Amino acid sequence: MSKPKTQRVLPANTAKAEVGLLTTTPRKLNLLAQLVRGMHVSDALNTLAFSKKRAAQEVRKLISSAISNAENNHGLDVDSLVVAEAFVGKAMMLKRMMPRARGRGARILKRYSRMTVIVREVEVA
Repeated sequence: MSKPKTQRVLPANTAKAEVGLLTTTPRKLNLLAQLVRGMHVSDALNTLAFSKKRAAQEVRKLISSAISNAENNHGLDVDSLVVAEAFVGKAMMLKRMMPRARGRGARILKRYSRMTVIVREVEVA
């Protein structure tokens, strides 16, 4: 009497990983997403390992998670994986106040972001 299995949204040769709250702005994180989009996964991991951006290590962990999902959950070949899609969205926003002159207050918005990486297995020609 269990629930019926839900249909898989992605094609059979893809795997996905996503993270909900990254402590960086979507604008900064999108630079890293553009950097790795379309790359082979080993090249993407090497590029992020030597990147000077602070969020590069979090994106590297996310790509590693997508690789693990592809290998363990879907039985895909790790050597033929490519970062097919990498996109960034907005998450929550912390609203803080900073005292200013003459009794006023300035608003500080600490933005968080979410990121999704989809890896796809491609055939080697």
